[in-house]
Amino acid sequence: MHASGRAISFRKTPGGRHISPFNFLRRGKSPDPEAFAVFLRRQAAFVAQKTVIDYCRVKAGRRERQLFADPDFAVALRHCRWQVYLAALADVVVLAEAWLRPHAAGQEAALADALVRMHDAALAAEPPPEEERPAAEAARLAFPTHLAASQQAAPVSAHRMALLSDAPLFATLPVHADQRVGETPAIRGALRFHIVATQQEMERLFDPAKLAAGLMT
Repeated sequence: MHASGRAISFRKTPGGRHISPFNFLRRGKSPDPEAFAVFLRRQAAFVAQKTVIDYCRVKAGRRERQLFADPDFAVALRHCRWQVYLAALADVVVLAEAWLRPHAAGQEAALADALVRMHDAALAAEPPPEEERPAAEAARLAFPTHLAASQQAAPVSAHRMALLSDAPLFATLPVHADQRVGETPAIRGALRFHIVATQQEMERLFDPAKLAAGLMT
């Protein structure tokens, strides 16, 4: 499910080509920048969706159906998912840069430019609702600076990288902070788990050297 609430699938690209993980396994690791762009966008959606929805479901318990049917909760939940998605998109693209950078020695600026374009295209591919557009535009404008700052340090893995999505997750979760006492490590751990899983899938599905070369051309 995308941050907007629409279902997403790894079956096809917008152009209709199959990009399932099983296809990648049959063909070998992909060097395709287009497929990588779709992968990053969908992983960001998955990170936001899975982290937020799973927590709310566990928290609701037997009241899950009643809670998710509440209109006020639905509005707050959609806002949370979009806010986390916008930050998670930045996180997964920064993660991708750190993974690809060793294969772009001397061409780090070109790699960053390609990934900034990929980030912008992801935002354009999934237009937010009207009330989230200012945040989406702010995220678009801030991302090049954020990526440039990350390139000033050595590449960091998903286990150790600072996550932009951490702050909006805790700021917008549709469960009052008084009802989350003692749960911060579990919530933060779930977010980290999905970011780490994204790196593992990235490594499993894509050829970093060929992908970096393709991105920079």
